[in-house]
Amino acid sequence: MSFETLPDLLLPGLDVVFVGINPSVYSAECGRYFARPGNKFWPALSRSVLSARARAGLGVDVLTPEHDRLLQGYGIGFTDVVKRPTPSAADLKRSELRDGVAQLLEKLHAFAPRMACFHGITGYRSVHEFLAGKNVTASLGLQAAHVGPTRIFLAPNPSGANAHFSRNEQVRWYDALAAAL
Repeated sequence: MSFETLPDLLLPGLDVVFVGINPSVYSAECGRYFARPGNKFWPALSRSVLSARARAGLGVDVLTPEHDRLLQGYGIGFTDVVKRPTPSAADLKRSELRDGVAQLLEKLHAFAPRMACFHGITGYRSVHEFLAGKNVTASLGLQAAHVGPTRIFLAPNPSGANAHFSRNEQVRWYDALAAAL
């Protein structure tokens, strides 16, 4: 079966790689990470100290999905655990997550970013189980687990459907990520 998906936006030695569970159908159709207008990712990242160098370098106040590829030049990359787009991450099979985690770990070893930032505890759970070897509860922030030299950070899911965290709280978590770097 053939399908369009988002490309990995990875270079060796990035400061941070944002790791999604899998692309939404909408983002894959647009060809951009976090493309849905209601997603908090771009507005929150734009207000965070984490993106200050990129915003200054690009001469913009607000980052948008159209900047995703350009951010590699400022130490920020993107990938997913599973590359198959779905309407919801709940549509993924457990085997896809297992295989995706193995592929993701290979990418992290190969590209060795300083930090891999996962969005949402639910999305990180499969990776955490693989790294920890058991189902241990993860919490937001810097994780004890790492992949080679890559440290792991867990931020809230920026999806517009995640009403548990406001845009301001999302900004604070990206600022915490910048501080952890």
